[in-house]
Amino acid sequence: MMSVEQPLWRALSGYRILAVLYAVGVFVSSYREYSAPVPGIVFLLVLTCWTFATLRNVASAERCTLPFLVTDILLGVAGILLSPVVDGHGHVGPTLPSIWVAGPVLAFALKGGWRWAAGVSVLVGAANIIERGTMTRTTFHNVLLVCVASVAIGYVIEVARASERTLARALQIEAATRERERLARDIHDSVLQVLAMVQRRGTALGGEAAELGRMAGEQEVALRALVSSGVAPRAPRPDPDAGPGPDAAVPGSGENGAPVAAGGDAAAVTAAATASPTTAGGSAPGDTAPEDTAPGGVVPGAAVSGAGTARGRRAWGGGRRARGAGRRRERAGSAAVPDGAEAASAPCDVRALLAAYAASRVTFAEPGAPVLLPARAAAELAAAVGAALDNVRRHAGGGPGRPAQAWILLEDEPDAVIVTVRDDGPGIPAGRLADAEAEGRMGVALSIRGRLRELGGVAELVSVPGQGTEVEMRVPKHDD
Repeated sequence: MMSVEQPLWRALSGYRILAVLYAVGVFVSSYREYSAPVPGIVFLLVLTCWTFATLRNVASAERCTLPFLVTDILLGVAGILLSPVVDGHGHVGPTLPSIWVAGPVLAFALKGGWRWAAGVSVLVGAANIIERGTMTRTTFHNVLLVCVASVAIGYVIEVARASERTLARALQIEAATRERERLARDIHDSVLQVLAMVQRRGTALGGEAAELGRMAGEQEVALRALVSSGVAPRAPRPDPDAGPGPDAAVPGSGENGAPVAAGGDAAAVTAAATASPTTAGGSAPGDTAPEDTAPGGVVPGAAVSGAGTARGRRAWGGGRRARGAGRRRERAGSAAVPDGAEAASAPCDVRALLAAYAASRVTFAEPGAPVLLPARAAAELAAAVGAALDNVRRHAGGGPGRPAQAWILLEDEPDAVIVTVRDDGPGIPAGRLADAEAEGRMGVALSIRGRLRELGGVAELVSVPGQGTEVEMRVPKHDD
């Protein structure tokens, strides 16, 4: 990013060239009026050579060193004091350096701010008064003009530099925030969902498994607080010899040991956050065990990542079907998304990524022509869709054995790609998402809307109680 003061240094370089040419022109046009022109000729030759030889020194603040500035201003003051010798009769009027002397003053202003400019302006003004021998109105006006202009420019430069530092700091904070949100989404998919499942099933099994579930619940709460606020709560160390009582509450769980969804409860929304559709669709939306379905309508837009779900199922001995679905998703994703960071901007057909989510309870409608997006944007969009479907599978059903139906609609508009995910679940109550975000459960805010925001798009959510929920994800097409 170019510095805000760089154009001023370029303007100063141009001013010095024009000013020295003007001084030479004034001397040539009034040559016959000088009483001793030879010293003037020597001075102007030195001034011209110095001006062109030092153009690099006024190209930037780094090259404009203090020794150069001191030499520059002394040369201008010497020319002012030499003027009475060359123009002994005072017929010409302007001094030998003429307007060139304002260049060193402006250089001091650009380099050191208004304080340096004020000090050098006083020096130039004193030299002009000595050259005239008295304080005339014209001399006073010229000195005042140079002083005000240099001080104003110096002050503007100081403000610009402070603004530039503030902007750089803001960009650093924004970059750190975006990276933190990305890590939060990844942790949400790969760790928090596994901890919630361990907590739920450990509580259901009882005994030593219940203690394991309680510890998993505590770590889930701490980790969720860490990724949402950056501060992890201090939890007491568990006593391995003490088990939870029969009525002990499990942190991070709902009634009867049911896990609280990432949005705050069984009716809130979480979101998948993997950077590829392989993890987002690691488990087929229609292949769900009864114990993974919680009552309550949750909008599509929250999900357990396929990678995290598959790992949890393997840990509890029920993962063949999840692993098979994950392999199918992996093959589909690897065939559609180019490998390597250098291929992140390569065109990718979104249809190939979303088609892997079609199942007995998921209907996919697509255009007849390819829908192209950069590979990274396509993978992020597919991950968000996988999150929505996984959330439908887990939360939008009417109970065990009654999974919800979901529909995916892919649209290719001239300036954007739109994916709509709709389900026929019971919907969510008004204000539930805001309550979930206030409780530190940032599923939708980070994983769905945050992901779309990073792509320059938006995610809109509409839920009508008793009529299901719809999430519309819009990703703009960029030419770059």
